[in-house]
Amino acid sequence: MLIKALIVITLLAIIASLGSGMLFLVKDKGQGNRTVRALTVRIALSVSLFALLMLGIATGHIKPHGIYPSGPAQTAAGQNIK
Repeated sequence: MLIKALIVITLLAIIASLGSGMLFLVKDKGQGNRTVRALTVRIALSVSLFALLMLGIATGHIKPHGIYPSGPAQTAAGQNIK
């Protein structure tokens, strides 16, 4: 449960960093380093989010799944394929 909370917090921090980068870009009109710093923080947060996801999958706290549920494949007529 802790890893899921960390993932949500990291996602919110990424959104906040992206918003602050936009604000600094508009306010500073391209003069200054605050925009670059905010976007650098966002990239670091994105990398840490990826690492948290991989850690969650490796430890079994997060179960990855595909688009289709697992089970026997079926044809259009509803017959199982072996």
